[in-house]
Amino acid sequence: MRKILVVDDENKIREFICFFLNKEGYETVEASNGSEALDLMKNENFDLVILDLMMPIMNGFETCLELRKFSSIPVIMLTAVEGENDHIRGYDVGVDDYITKPFKMKILMAKINRILGKSLQGFEQYDSLKINPSSMEVMVLDQMIELAPKEFDLLYYLISNKNIVLTRDQILDRVWGFDFEGGTRVVDNHIKKLRNKLQPFSDKIKTVIGHGYKLEV
Repeated sequence: MRKILVVDDENKIREFICFFLNKEGYETVEASNGSEALDLMKNENFDLVILDLMMPIMNGFETCLELRKFSSIPVIMLTAVEGENDHIRGYDVGVDDYITKPFKMKILMAKINRILGKSLQGFEQYDSLKINPSSMEVMVLDQMIELAPKEFDLLYYLISNKNIVLTRDQILDRVWGFDFEGGTRVVDNHIKKLRNKLQPFSDKIKTVIGHGYKLEV
């Protein structure tokens, strides 16, 4: 079930949105301000955030700017005023879409369904990791991870052969090519880099002593 975080300082608006989202099969969590929302997003996985612009403690712009430091989760911002400058500023800090109050739930639902469908298009999921072979994007716990091309190739080869023990020579031939002049040490070095970058998913990359590596998912 997809989980959506609804952030607004007005209780009635949060309850109204959550009521309809629950009817549509979404799980919802509420937050009354930006600071509370950021704490929740650091400790839980969400598929989308509905974020009010005008809030005490932290407004929507400030909240989204902080959020983008650790997550690429889609954000729909609620605003009471239809303003071009606000929209431009919002897109600059990472907002995906806007809806103006008062709004119709049918319109909000259409935006939610469009963004969620787009955000996961092309991604394959393995436990806490999502990978898009076409765009070479990788996410762990919904946070985008930057991988070098060979790191991505190595990860995708491990995923394509999940739960199979692969020797260093097999990995070297398939990822670096049979004419690569370096030794198998390059495989160990890249496995180490992947483990450092993919935490906590990195625990799935197992060393099989005397043989090679295996991705267990």
